[in-house]
Parts: sequence; C-alpha cells; structure tokens
Amino acid sequence: MENSSQIVSFVLAAYGNIGELKYLYFSIILLWYLSICVANTLLIVVIHVDRRLHEPMYILLCNLCVNEINVNTSLYPLLLSQMFSDSHEVTLPWCFLQMCCMYTSAPAEFCSLAAMAYDRYIAICHPLHYDVFMNTERVFVMILLLWIYSFLSFILSYSFIFSLKFCANIIDNVYCNHQFMIKLSCSVSVHSYIPIIFFVIMSIFIPFSLISTSYMKILKVCRKTSKENKQKAVTTCTPQIVSVSNLFVGCIFYSIDFRLFVAHVPDEVRIILPVYLVICQPVLTPFVYGFNLPMIRQSCKRFLFNRK
Repeated sequence: MENSSQIVSFVLAAYGNIGELKYLYFSIILLWYLSICVANTLLIVVIHVDRRLHEPMYILLCNLCVNEINVNTSLYPLLLSQMFSDSHEVTLPWCFLQMCCMYTSAPAEFCSLAAMAYDRYIAICHPLHYDVFMNTERVFVMILLLWIYSFLSFILSYSFIFSLKFCANIIDNVYCNHQFMIKLSCSVSVHSYIPIIFFVIMSIFIPFSLISTSYMKILKVCRKTSKENKQKAVTTCTPQIVSVSNLFVGCIFYSIDFRLFVAHVPDEVRIILPVYLVICQPVLTPFVYGFNLPMIRQSCKRFLFNRK
C-alpha cells in the first residue's frame, strides 16, 4: 500500500489491455463524441439564429443542449486520450475537475427538465397567463438559478473529497468516480456517504418531485378538455417523459454495484452501464426534443440548405 502523501494521480484500471482494438474503440468513441457535439451545437445555433425560436421552451432546450456538451466534454476527451496510454493515469486535479463537471451536469439535467415541465404546465394549464409567468427575462433568471443550484449541490456534497488523503490509487472505472475515491481514502466511514445521499436528494429527488407535480396537474387538466387538446398535450409532453424515463434508467444502472455480480456480468457491460447516461442521453436530447419539433426542423432546413 502506498503512502498517502505520495499519491498524486489515479490509475483508471477499467481500460485494461485492449491491444490492437484500441484503434477500433478510438474511432467509435470519437465518431460518437463528434456526433453528440454536432447535433447539440446545431440545435443551439439554429435556436440562436432564428428569432422565431426565441421563446421560453426553445431557450430551455438550448440550455439542455449546452449541458449535454458540457458533460460529454468532461468524459470523452479523457476516454480518447486513455486509449493510447500505457499507464492509464490521471492526475488528482484533473480527477477533481472531471468530477466537478460531471456531477454539476447531473442536477443541471434534472433541473432543466423540471423547468421545461413547468413551462409545459403553464402553457397547457394557464395559457392566458403564459406570457406573464414565462417571459424571456424570467427564463434566463431560471437558467441562472438552476446552474447555481447545480454547482452548490456538487460543492456541498463532494467538497470533502478534496481534503481526503488516499492510501491507494486504483479506480476500477473509465473515469474518476466518487465512490471509488472515497473507498481509496485512508479514513473511510459510514459518515462519508451521507453527503452522497444529500446530493441524490438535491439533484434527483427534488427536481423529480417538481416534474411529477407538473405532469400530474397537466393530466388533471387534460381529463377535462377536448380530444384535440389531449392529443396536443400528449405530443408536447411525450419527449420529456421519454427523457426523464431514460434518465432514471441511467440512474438505476449507475447506482447498482456491479462488483457483486462480476462473475455474471461481462467486463464490457460493467464498464458501459455506469456511463450509460453520458452515452445515450446527449444523443436522445437533440432528436427527441429538437429535431422532432416542426419549427426546429424547418429552421434547420433553412439554416443548412438555405431553404425558405
């Protein structure tokens, strides 16, 4: 066991020895990363350029796309660089930076969906007051507050990790994971996991409660309205329900400790499942939310092909 004062980097052991397959894996990961960046950036640019899309729903969608790029940039460049690394080492400051980006993005994702659910609630349940409750200024304040909330969630929950002394440096994952870092510290106790519970409450439970409340009120109103309005509400809300469902599937995968089933789960599956959200959600967002909307599809055609 190494002396805690000598540990200045961690070894990401989940990469193992991939041999000549590293070229194939590198190509697939690079293509996937570029696809995510291009799709989300295109949506951001189209919303920015087309003044008709300067509405609360599209501004919130733009913010969601920014978050997708943020979380992917915190993971994929490291993945790509580690493909050709023999040591698979990552420095302590980089680990902390990666954790900050990834664990700030998690509450930002849920809070953004909560804001979008609230937007749909006002649009469907209080359409006459929509311009009062969801004007542009309020939306930008809402976005600022959700990012402050997300950053504080991370700082209040994980700042104690910055002061830990580590007695080992092997992380059995492809990125810096807080659970492994706590277990590698020289003084592990039950109290070390209390901040994690606090983080789950702040980043998942509270936003999910707000999302659920908004949709329950929407369903309540839809029961009393016409069939046409019901279909319109379903069409509007379905993308958000799909996205929220996918997020919770990813959270379940992330929460399960697959080391208990290491004999039954292939290494590739055990590595992929913890990063399921970073793999699927950023691709899902632009296509389920953005390109699925008629106005955005038309704006994309005008932007890319100069069609009127």
